[in-house]
Amino acid sequence: MVEGSMTQGAGPGPAVRTTAGMPPVPVHASVPPATPPGCPPAERDLPGIHPDMAADRPAVDVVPVPEHGTGNAPGPLYVVGDVHGYLDDLRAALRMQGLIDPEDRWCAGNTRLWFLGDFTDRGPDGIGVIDLVMRLSAEAAASGGYCKALMGNHELLLIGAKRFGDVPVNSGAGTASFQAAWLLNGGQRTDMERLEDHHLQWMSRLDAMAEEDGHLLVHSDTTAYLEFGSSIEAVNDAVTEALQRGDADECWELFRKFTKRFAFRDDTGPEAVRELIGTFGGRRIVHGHSPIPYLLGEVGSEDGEPGGPPVVDTPHVYAEGLAVAMDGGITMDGKLLVVRLPLQG
Repeated sequence: MVEGSMTQGAGPGPAVRTTAGMPPVPVHASVPPATPPGCPPAERDLPGIHPDMAADRPAVDVVPVPEHGTGNAPGPLYVVGDVHGYLDDLRAALRMQGLIDPEDRWCAGNTRLWFLGDFTDRGPDGIGVIDLVMRLSAEAAASGGYCKALMGNHELLLIGAKRFGDVPVNSGAGTASFQAAWLLNGGQRTDMERLEDHHLQWMSRLDAMAEEDGHLLVHSDTTAYLEFGSSIEAVNDAVTEALQRGDADECWELFRKFTKRFAFRDDTGPEAVRELIGTFGGRRIVHGHSPIPYLLGEVGSEDGEPGGPPVVDTPHVYAEGLAVAMDGGITMDGKLLVVRLPLQG
């Protein structure tokens, strides 16, 4: 199976998030997680799954969340899907899970939190998202937990646009540039204006993949990770070293490969997942990158085919239960997903 991609010339990308004309989203009652010490009670007002779609969705039950501990044992594990500059949605989602307080300070003790990449582009405040994640990383470490992040294809795109600008690269659709590709894929000029060296240094050091509690965490639903090494450490080192070399074509190749998608979606999907976890470890892949509405066929493709509105409020478990998709489609009026692992279903 050939994995799809979203590089320059491959289409306009997901529709820009709007609120006008969108149908009302039903709301269901839910029980909030227990509030950790130092955090105020969290309000939960979650949209429910549209009843017409419920029968077609895998059942996913989030494990009940106890109070976040402060002992020596590892704390609970949370993951965050693609944020794409929607800072206010991120703050609300983290508060809902009891991970930050009303002043946006870490209050979750030894909780472990992983972001799956794609902090910028399309949304209004990508640099604000990066600043928040960087600060929470320091605050979580001081509390005995951690907040970590993976490299997304949009981090690679922003790094390339900043470093190489209009330097020509071979996009496969004619010679283009990182700057052109970044703008085509939702680059926000206000983000570029606010981007500083310490943001670039932080992004350039992000890992490409990690394993936590049997979960292989990656940004993209692609097998391209296999091209960079046979262990998590080797892949992470290869990506970091490539970015340190500062070659525009090499950075573009990284972006191109990590923009591929849908490797786990079709009949060969379970086999592709097994190849990855057989090489890198873990029992299940958790990824972002491909919006769940695309995976489920609930909206048109990136080529503009017609489809219905997104109706997502939970991760999507698929590929015989071996893969968990975490991109709720925040850029298309979907939901920014912050959930605790493991999931049931």
